[in-house]
Amino acid sequence: MDFAIFFMIGVVGNVIGTLVGGGGLISLPTMLLMGMPVHSAIGANKVSNTISSLSSFLVIFRRKEVTMKEAGAVLIFCLVGGILGGLVASLLSGEVLMMIAIVLLSFAFIMSFINAGNFDGTNIFKANKKTGAALVGIGMYDGMFGPGSSTLAMYVYASQKIAYIRAIGLARVGVFASCFGSAITYIATGKIHWPLTIALMTGAIIGAQIGVRIARKLKTKHIKPLLRLVTILLIVQMIIDYFTD
Repeated sequence: MDFAIFFMIGVVGNVIGTLVGGGGLISLPTMLLMGMPVHSAIGANKVSNTISSLSSFLVIFRRKEVTMKEAGAVLIFCLVGGILGGLVASLLSGEVLMMIAIVLLSFAFIMSFINAGNFDGTNIFKANKKTGAALVGIGMYDGMFGPGSSTLAMYVYASQKIAYIRAIGLARVGVFASCFGSAITYIATGKIHWPLTIALMTGAIIGAQIGVRIARKLKTKHIKPLLRLVTILLIVQMIIDYFTD
């Protein structure tokens, strides 16, 4: 029964995570409620996100909706950020990490009303000081904590007037880069419960593929409201977790 539940968690979490980020809103709390140790739950998320994000990116890349040059730049920024985040995380308490997440998501939510980007542009991603710093910061956050990192990245791509499908492809590359190092760490330290992680990962791969297909049918005017909704849900969940821990 647990295998079927973890499979469905992977499917649902990655459909949402692919569309607007925030898949951890479903997967991580559900695994913890089922009694999975916190490090095993985070490790399972990192492993499944590494594989599922790569699979959904490849679908978009094969259609030539993202260039290798764009993907390579995002991968480097987020990988560097993820490594730095993993190092910083050991110096900060869980409460501090939670507060950082709440502040970042709240800032992104406010900026979404100020910035005119709405995923209906035709720009390609161009690495510069502003976008590079933002992606390194998001990679650090993902390496430190994680929930909402894809959502933050989507706000960055919207601000650059990048088309929605291209933004999803780039966000998936970022997730792959920042999760890869973390996944290796959790595997090396023996924190992975492999049978349940494989069930989650299988569902995650299918969910990511479904998410990419749904994304092609969404109208751009619906994306930012959906992104804001997920952001609010993430903030509320984190505030509840902060005051109940």
